[in-house]
Amino acid sequence: MEEKKGFIAEFKEFLAQGNAMDLAVGVVIGGAFTAIVNALIEAIINPLIAIVAGQADFSAVKIGMFPIGVLIAAVINFILIAFVVFLLVKAVNTVKEKAKKKEEAPAEEAEEEPAAPSQEELLAEIRDLLKESKKK
Repeated sequence: MEEKKGFIAEFKEFLAQGNAMDLAVGVVIGGAFTAIVNALIEAIINPLIAIVAGQADFSAVKIGMFPIGVLIAAVINFILIAFVVFLLVKAVNTVKEKAKKKEEAPAEEAEEEPAAPSQEELLAEIRDLLKESKKK
């Protein structure tokens, strides 16, 4: 029968597996990445939208007593953030694919070199050389 582990033992095992550290790194990188994406949207994309479409602030839009402008702005910002993240991930994947192809290219060239002679061919060559040396 399995021995039940205590809560503290399970927690120590969880920490030892590295899951907590991976999670912490993901949260920190995610926070930094969020700052970059938000800055890109606030500094570049929103002003471009304002130039093209006019006012980019929907906070004043209301339906009856419901201020849905805030919801509209949140949805638009979500779509913009998702699009920017998509473009960044696509760019990173493209760079990774190019690097992988560069790593694989020398390996493929090495395979294209002529194959070394087989053991039988080498033995036949040695036999022929021995025959020649006996004749002399």
